[in-house]
Amino acid sequence: MSLTRADLESSRLQQTILQSGRAVNVLSETQLQASMHETLGQQKPNSDVWLFAYGSLVWNPIFKFAEQRIGTIYGWHRRFCLWVPQGRGTPDNPGLVLGLDRGGSCRGIAYQIAASDVHSELQLLWRREMVVGCYIPRWVRVFDGTQKLQAITFVINHQHRAYSGKISLETTVNSIATACGELGSCADYLMHTVNSLMSVGIKDQQLLRLREYVMARQD
Repeated sequence: MSLTRADLESSRLQQTILQSGRAVNVLSETQLQASMHETLGQQKPNSDVWLFAYGSLVWNPIFKFAEQRIGTIYGWHRRFCLWVPQGRGTPDNPGLVLGLDRGGSCRGIAYQIAASDVHSELQLLWRREMVVGCYIPRWVRVFDGTQKLQAITFVINHQHRAYSGKISLETTVNSIATACGELGSCADYLMHTVNSLMSVGIKDQQLLRLREYVMARQD
């Protein structure tokens, strides 16, 4: 299954994590709102907001948007660097999902959220991406070929215990090939990301090679 808008509107994601019994810090609605307002404070009030997506937000955005563009950011690269013992994995076999880590560049999709929808849509987005504080919201410049867009994205929090740090390719492949949770498998997460990026003309060579290794491991 995939995460749905109803899951976020009802705060089911937070409740699922809280009920799991794991010792994890789930951010309260007040904390999420404070983080969101602090981030938006760096932007003119009552204006449209751009969001840069690089992983599951490419193939399952959920939020409402007015426009989308392919763009590139510099100084960050897409990497499987976040351990997830729930959702796409289990405590016994945690999965790995994508984050933006320092260095390099990343091509993805920039979504424009209309000013009238910013509060409601970003509220859902914060419940999704910031629920346990494993990401940090950050403004980045997105180059779409003709314009430079200021956009919010979510980079990996190096201080969070779920950050993988430097792990071997073998560990990465094994986790993605075998881990599965209530939201589905890490392998499906990888395939959805690769296919969705390719559908808009983005060929991430590292992800393509990783897909080959994962498929070989599963065989």
